[in-house]
Amino acid sequence: MKTLKKILIGLGILIVILLITAEFVKKDYTVEREITVNKPKQEVFDYVKYLKNQENYSKWATMDPKMKKTYHGIDGTVGFVSAWDSNNKDVGKGEQEIKKIVEGERIDFELRFFKPFQSTEQAYMTTESMGDLKTNVKWGFNGHMNYPMNLMLLFMNFEKMIGSDLDTGLKNLKNKLEK
Repeated sequence: MKTLKKILIGLGILIVILLITAEFVKKDYTVEREITVNKPKQEVFDYVKYLKNQENYSKWATMDPKMKKTYHGIDGTVGFVSAWDSNNKDVGKGEQEIKKIVEGERIDFELRFFKPFQSTEQAYMTTESMGDLKTNVKWGFNGHMNYPMNLMLLFMNFEKMIGSDLDTGLKNLKNKLEK
């Protein structure tokens, strides 16, 4: 009985330490990647503003060829929703909606994940002219984890996890547009 009591007290102390630590751990994270595409800015922007085109370059869109996709609204306009549903646990179920467009410059999305976990994250793509035939494309995510789940940010490297997928997507985008 004394050993069990010591174990329970030890676990209790550990939980309290973790909860206190979580108070001081950041709750927000940002991951951003960029690439230069050898095409004019307007041509690149006109391609990335259509969510359906992500099927041609996004790593996530290609992870499950059997994924069910549905669309609502007019692609390339504010309010358009692209939804997916997959049995692949790495893809899950969710949707993204175009929330704001600054024509020729930036598109903002809201990602809503339903499975395997529920979360809402903000994402964006920007285009910046680097000369007549070069465009810098940035793709980024802004995330938030509430207390005490933010403690996971100490153990999960979102920069590496999401960043490598963004890099893959941007390389695919570059290859697609420069064909």
